[in-house]
Amino acid sequence: MPTNARVTLCHGPYNSNGVVKHRTSRLQGLQAALRARGHQCVLEETREWNMVELVVNGETIFICDIRQLEFGSAQVGLMNVLDPDDRREQEQGT
Repeated sequence: MPTNARVTLCHGPYNSNGVVKHRTSRLQGLQAALRARGHQCVLEETREWNMVELVVNGETIFICDIRQLEFGSAQVGLMNVLDPDDRREQEQGT
């Protein structure tokens, strides 16, 4: 991912306690991790249920189910996207 990129977090509604709506609480950890690396975050609501999509320069770089994100955490394999050096090492098996 380019340094200091503008990252659009496209997120859909999900069901919580019988109410379906867009919520950003599960995105807080992700936003914090991106900002800590110098990126600018923009939230964009979509109609796709249960989805989070990270878009940089018009290209989708990561997609997951928003319900897999833990509150205040940037887990679910996302760290490989945020730190490409770690990702390269994993792909090379080192």
